[in-house]
Amino acid sequence: MSALTLPVTDYVKPMTELRTQLSRAPGAVSPPAGTPAQRQAALALVLLVPVAGLAGGLVALQSQGIALLASGLLAASGGVLIAALGRLYPHRSLGLCNLVTLTRLAGVAVLAALLAAPETLRGDGAQAWAGLAIAGAVLALDGVDGWAARRARLQSRFGARFDMEVDAALALVLALLAWQTGKVGAWVLALGALRPAFALAALHWHWLARPLPEGLARKAVCVVQIGVLTALLAPAVTAPLAGWLAAGALVLLLASFGRDTLWLWRRMRR
Repeated sequence: MSALTLPVTDYVKPMTELRTQLSRAPGAVSPPAGTPAQRQAALALVLLVPVAGLAGGLVALQSQGIALLASGLLAASGGVLIAALGRLYPHRSLGLCNLVTLTRLAGVAVLAALLAAPETLRGDGAQAWAGLAIAGAVLALDGVDGWAARRARLQSRFGARFDMEVDAALALVLALLAWQTGKVGAWVLALGALRPAFALAALHWHWLARPLPEGLARKAVCVVQIGVLTALLAPAVTAPLAGWLAAGALVLLLASFGRDTLWLWRRMRR
């Protein structure tokens, strides 16, 4: 009987026995199972990574490079998320809330990949409208995750921080895309760079890292900021309207950051 006609069990059984012997060997280490939330996030990423790649490839005129870039960005950021879940997330279930935020992260990965194909969002073609639709969907889902967390009683500092960092990444990517369209000057990057700049400043001036009180005004400014950046991708929004919209959002954002910085400075002085 040739090797090609051997029953499958003749191959499987020896491999199973070898695996059992290795697991029982002195010093053998079993792979960590992870928390339920980590396993749920990993499963979600298995589904979302190819979807992100497909979406990026389709928007960028069936570009394989953009598809791989979108998938790679989501896989890398998802790996960081899974590691953080094991250390910082207090609940067993990932919940719909964090799944929604993870889906938003997938959308951000697609938009970030489009930075490598800036011509995609210029003009009024179908690709530009598709990019706008992705950005609009990511923005629209922003209000769902918080509602889902409260409804399922899965609120956590981790979930709030996850949502905030996805918002910050979205704003930075949208600002870069808006600049690439040529509708506004490089100053529009300030709409996406203020949050990262604030975080970097907090590494030196630690009083900036103290928690801020909840405020509807801050959330409203964030919605305006990302809403305007999303609108700038619309083919119908051209100069000079694009410049006026971006300038108005930047004034509101600077005022919000200035107010928060002043509040933190006064607390530090006490």
